[in-house]
Amino acid sequence: MAQKAPKSDARSLDHKTLTELRKRAVSSVQQGESPEVVAQAFGVTRAAMYNWLALYRKGGWGALEAKKRGGRKSRLDGKKLKWLYETITSKNPLQLQFTFALWTSRMVGELIEWQFGIRYSKASVCRLLKQLGLTPQRPLWRAYQQSEERVQQWLDEEYPAIQERARKENARIFFADEAGLRSDHHAGTTWAKKGQTPVVSSTGARFGLNLISAVSAQGEFRFMTVQGRVNAGVFIDFLKRLVHNTDRPIFLIVDGHPSHKAKKVQHYVESLDGSLELFFLPPYSPELNPEWYLE
Repeated sequence: MAQKAPKSDARSLDHKTLTELRKRAVSSVQQGESPEVVAQAFGVTRAAMYNWLALYRKGGWGALEAKKRGGRKSRLDGKKLKWLYETITSKNPLQLQFTFALWTSRMVGELIEWQFGIRYSKASVCRLLKQLGLTPQRPLWRAYQQSEERVQQWLDEEYPAIQERARKENARIFFADEAGLRSDHHAGTTWAKKGQTPVVSSTGARFGLNLISAVSAQGEFRFMTVQGRVNAGVFIDFLKRLVHNTDRPIFLIVDGHPSHKAKKVQHYVESLDGSLELFFLPPYSPELNPEWYLE
């Protein structure tokens, strides 16, 4: 990516230089950079950047040749592409009264038809989104109650301290969670900026049942199926299996579910004389748990 340059009038450039500028700018967007950032970096207006993207969409790299003029007008010009890009990257479909929260190619096609009266096939929509530097991604779930400061503290201070202790005490670190049918489950992908996984906001309330499991950083995996809710007694049964025949201490990281913090669980852990210790994630932060990605 070029360094930020002062705004200039691209029309004052010779044809060769302007063509190269256009191709470099469009290529940067293709690689995942925001058109807004690229325009600023190359010292051109946002309108020019989106017009170049419209030219590229209409005729490929050859359409960016500065000497070329005329031809069939693109159905989505620079102004329309700008609106489309900003809408997809800054809003979710629910804000526009759609019934689904992810920007699927079908949903984007409906958005284009709704806003501009232009109908595209699924293949054309996918090609358009890729030309704008967007990629289909599975979004992260994040509770609106989550404290970013608390999460960062855990990442910067608490977890490194757990790792250091584990190294000194020759302990294994496991992450555990319950899974199965979940209230916050989402399937599918949504189009977003390349390299920037989108976030779907929802309530922090969630539930898991039917399976409790633990995974280590080395890929060791332990699980136990259950019937009904996971309570303190079920959690203790799982802990017994986890520590069975272990030759090293286990540091188990879990969320703050009441079954994990129950007094009977605390008493059981204390009875193991240091062979098992529990650590707790920040509230409403399941994405910090590798177990969450296995569900």
